[in-house]
Amino acid sequence: MAELDFVDALKAIANNPAARGLEDDAAVVEIGGETLVLTHDTLVQGVHVREDEDPADIAWKLVAVNLSDLAAKGAEPVGVLVSHMLGTGDDRFVAGLREVLDEYSTPLLGGDTVRADGRRVWGCTAIGRATHTSVPDRRGARSGEAIYVTGALGRAMLGISDRDSGSVNDLAYRRPRPLLTVGHKLVPHVGAMMDVSDGLLLDCWRMARASGLGFALESEAIPVADPDRFDECIRWGDDYQLLFTAPVSAELPVPAARIGMVEGAQPFLSLDGRILDPEDGLGYRH
Repeated sequence: MAELDFVDALKAIANNPAARGLEDDAAVVEIGGETLVLTHDTLVQGVHVREDEDPADIAWKLVAVNLSDLAAKGAEPVGVLVSHMLGTGDDRFVAGLREVLDEYSTPLLGGDTVRADGRRVWGCTAIGRATHTSVPDRRGARSGEAIYVTGALGRAMLGISDRDSGSVNDLAYRRPRPLLTVGHKLVPHVGAMMDVSDGLLLDCWRMARASGLGFALESEAIPVADPDRFDECIRWGDDYQLLFTAPVSAELPVPAARIGMVEGAQPFLSLDGRILDPEDGLGYRH
């Protein structure tokens, strides 16, 4: 079953409003006077991380990509639960986990351990507390809003070939940094917001489809780490920049590149006026 078909099948089950129709990266639960944001991500050896990745970097990335989903909702971390598949380098995994949790003042609340043959798999559930009464949603874009992204795309892709150098690109792949403070500042101003994990084009299409509107992008406005590899930079993913919409008149509290406009009354994605096919290699899919 293809990923989209599987998710569509789950939508018939996930009928609680907190699930947001499975159109978002997180669930939003109101409980005890608080609004909680919950998200979960999985990393697979040889798929999301390299076969011989340092387990300390795996632990960092595992937590960071989940905190990035909280950042896109303007939420502050309450804690994480981590599942770890035991094997070589378990001590390194613990060291990396301690580093990332200390860096983002995030408590470890629990999790699980397993041992099995084959590729190793890790999971993390992050719990956050909303900092704004309206938690941003992929479905929140409005016609006439501008589309923005917070930084250059493609650094993680370039980091693959710059391994262990400690460069900006290398660290973008091994140790991404969730934009929690940026998300907190943006949340009062945005219509829709999500992080860019599977490539700018694919994530723009997802937001356009969820909002039921067209996203018209201009290539010259899109910031990339390597202009000579522009097409790859906007498709590769692992960027963890924040993608959002906001009124054209909004005075944004952080730097962001305006890369297009929300248009029309039907979902579409265009680049320089050319309609893109959602099935035509827009980004990473399982």
